[in-house]
Amino acid sequence: MKRMCARSILVAVFLSAPALMLAAGPAAAHEHRHVAGGKYEFTVGWGDEPTYSGFKNSVSLAVKDAGGKPLTDIGDTLKVDVATGAQKMTLPLKASDEEPGSYLAALVPTRPGTYTFTFSGTIHGDAINETFTSSATTFDNVDDTADILFPAKDPSTGELAARLDREVPRLTAAAKKAKGDASGARTVGIIGVVIGAIGVVVGGIALSRRS
Repeated sequence: MKRMCARSILVAVFLSAPALMLAAGPAAAHEHRHVAGGKYEFTVGWGDEPTYSGFKNSVSLAVKDAGGKPLTDIGDTLKVDVATGAQKMTLPLKASDEEPGSYLAALVPTRPGTYTFTFSGTIHGDAINETFTSSATTFDNVDDTADILFPAKDPSTGELAARLDREVPRLTAAAKKAKGDASGARTVGIIGVVIGAIGVVVGGIALSRRS
């Protein structure tokens, strides 16, 4: 009888394991770190993961004290510098309406790659200067949208912008060359229409992805 009971328990555990795994769901990729000599715990990552270029997202910071209590009174004493490659911008952090102790800085990452978040300022008078970098072991790098496009691999807004940057000098040079021709005005008009059409396409794709 004892052997039958043990076998029944093992079967029940085996059958319930997949359901428990599905209920738990995938864990978001965030980096946890104690700062200011262990007074506070930072949990840092993206607001939405996985993270793709061209889509609205946010820097996510959750702050707890040494006892694990969320800090809800930081206010505007912290800011975050977001950097990728040689580009950097500074963003304010705003308290989340959904989770106490969580703060967000909205942005749209427009290029895939590695991103770095540097938090600076003070918490209750304690100086803060902490840098977190995306990686396979911390939080997600920004992925290229081409990896998930279906059925057509449409160019991203970044690729369209780069293409436009390449084409404008060539078209401008052609316009200058044609300026002395009798048909110069017509050529310039056609070029203007082409550039305008490209701009409309870029804007339309950007709006659709943000929505």
